[in-house]
Amino acid sequence: MIKINSLNLMGRLTADPEIRYTPSNTPVTSFNIAADRAYSKGEDKQTDFIPIVAWGKTAELICKYFAKGKPIIINGRLQQRTYKDKDDKARSVIEVIAEKVEFVLSDKTAGGNHNKADNSGYSNSTYKEPDADFRELDNDEDLPF
Repeated sequence: MIKINSLNLMGRLTADPEIRYTPSNTPVTSFNIAADRAYSKGEDKQTDFIPIVAWGKTAELICKYFAKGKPIIINGRLQQRTYKDKDDKARSVIEVIAEKVEFVLSDKTAGGNHNKADNSGYSNSTYKEPDADFRELDNDEDLPF
């Protein structure tokens, strides 16, 4: 089945995400990412600041493992919602609902031993040789992902 309202974004968090809870104790976080637009040589770089909302385990994972300035890949959907402001005026917001997030492997963490997809500084591969102290986990059921 094809999802019509689906998007993929990569950007950097503009602030540390903070977890909140609804009255029914559902975790939620909202934050912005800075996503650079493609540009041609000689043009000024342009950046979009995109509002993101994540719920449940995804919100908890983001708040635990991501921080201001860290790159993130978000798979999600656009959502428009309306609300009344403090002056009782109707307002409309378009935001991205994060359904899945991924870590971004940079050249620095990869040690430079890979092929670049482009000159953005990000790898086209997420594989990294394990550190010397790497060990397999006997039981990975407690991992957050």
